[in-house]
Amino acid sequence: MSSQASTTDIIILMKSIQLYLYEIGCVILIFLGTLGCIINLIVFTQKNLRKNPCSIYFIAYNIANFIYIYSSLISLTLSIGYKIDASIYNLILCRLRLYIIALSNCLSSYYLILASIDRIWITSHNAIVRRRSNRRFACIFIIIGTIFWTLFHIHALIFSTISQIAPNTFLCYYQSGGHLIFMGYYSIVKETTALLLLIICGLWSIKNIRKTRRVRIAPVLSVSGTTVGNNILSSSKDRQLILMLFMDITIYILFSFSFAIFLMYQQITQNQLKTSDRIQIETIIRNICLFSSGIPFCLGCYTNLFISKTFRSEIKKIFLSRQFFCCNSV
Repeated sequence: MSSQASTTDIIILMKSIQLYLYEIGCVILIFLGTLGCIINLIVFTQKNLRKNPCSIYFIAYNIANFIYIYSSLISLTLSIGYKIDASIYNLILCRLRLYIIALSNCLSSYYLILASIDRIWITSHNAIVRRRSNRRFACIFIIIGTIFWTLFHIHALIFSTISQIAPNTFLCYYQSGGHLIFMGYYSIVKETTALLLLIICGLWSIKNIRKTRRVRIAPVLSVSGTTVGNNILSSSKDRQLILMLFMDITIYILFSFSFAIFLMYQQITQNQLKTSDRIQIETIIRNICLFSSGIPFCLGCYTNLFISKTFRSEIKKIFLSRQFFCCNSV
């Protein structure tokens, strides 16, 4: 009896945490994420930065983040925090929502991986490899990858459905059976692969930086217009972009790791007979992990401000130029 009472108390506490996270925390995240993505896009599209291939990847990355915020975080906030879910009343809206969430989530990590590979190239001691870091390759990889993942996720537009899971309770989710199993394994593979690739790319870049500090390299003019010499990158912008990328990777790994673990646990225990209390606890943990995995989409701008002098300088220039323009127009 006391065990049942303690389980009930735990569920009530977890539900309260979940409610506050989505009623208050997620609203704050959406505001910070919206502002951050807009600032990032303004900065990285400035003339002196947009010529750098890494900036092109950051532009694509922030566009994907912005779409994810307004497809996933807002729908989660409304459905979990405020019990409003329009997608359970319209099948087209349901399928479109799941498709955009899956696509934007995948593209965001894809663009971050591309940026990581670009930094491996630019930090390489091999001049031929360094020349691969250019705008032409960046645009080709972004276009081809975007088309591929857009077509790959079309299944969400076909097999997603609205199911009744309890009296007067409906859920917009993937169709039970083969499609649901496929999405379960796909989510695990996607999350774990993205995490592993980002870790490998980050460590590889660090290895390149340490290696080239010990080996003298003749100065080479890269395709992006930066001179690569003894200290890998004589361009301050390239060094700052590497720092910003490392921070984005670190945040992505820290806050997405829990959701990847939960997906693996869910797949391992899917055939187990579970009590209603256990199902409730697992659902709450899933929602908390989803909240955690949404954090990396919203914090990029603020970590950039903290670690990058170049980023701060660009924002200052933009602010002063806008202020100057406004004063003159008055």
